[in-house]
Amino acid sequence: MLFRQLFDYDTWTYSYLIADEATGEAALVDSVLEQVDRDVQLIEQLGLKLRYCLETHVHADHITGAGKVRERTGCKTLVPENAHVDCADGYIKDGEVIHVGSIPIQAIATLGHTDSHMAFLVNGTHLLTGDSLFIRGCGRTDFQSGDAGAMYDAVTQRLFTLPDTTLVYPGHDYRGHTVSTIGEEKRFNPRFVGRDRQQFIEFMANLKLPDPKKIMEAVPANQQCGMVAAAV
Repeated sequence: MLFRQLFDYDTWTYSYLIADEATGEAALVDSVLEQVDRDVQLIEQLGLKLRYCLETHVHADHITGAGKVRERTGCKTLVPENAHVDCADGYIKDGEVIHVGSIPIQAIATLGHTDSHMAFLVNGTHLLTGDSLFIRGCGRTDFQSGDAGAMYDAVTQRLFTLPDTTLVYPGHDYRGHTVSTIGEEKRFNPRFVGRDRQQFIEFMANLKLPDPKKIMEAVPANQQCGMVAAAV
């Protein structure tokens, strides 16, 4: 399996390129509009055929590059079921498995950051957690129908029940981390270690974080697959 972690320094966002090296079929997860040229160039250099642009959720902190990537590669854009993204080519449900070549990508509903969030388990070993679980943290739950209780349930009952060796690749990192494991996060993630469900809800309710810089433009733009007038 080819697996590449790509970073956008302006929004601290990770995108992921996954491909079957035998067939050349590929998927790009959580693309960033400003990085479309970089990502398409990499796909072309590696001789890959991009089948899917996947989104873990409707982002509030950056604009997706999915629409532009679709224009340039002919891929399909897939978003979680119940996401309000009419321009998507399809919706992916909890438990559904898509393939790029022989590489399976399984959707795992991880509601809480938003009400339509998915993690993706790639090849049974690499877990793309989006904004549900960060390395030593987690996404916020105070807008876009966020629900701290649902996030606690999703992380502790769905992600933390995967094998400890499962590699964790988050949607963002603000401290320079690139990868962790489920076992590490079960032992060291301060948002979850030592907190029960009610304590987690109370903790998340008192974070008092400022809104993301791009929230006013990002959500409506992402509901149009990033195809907005000001798009690059």
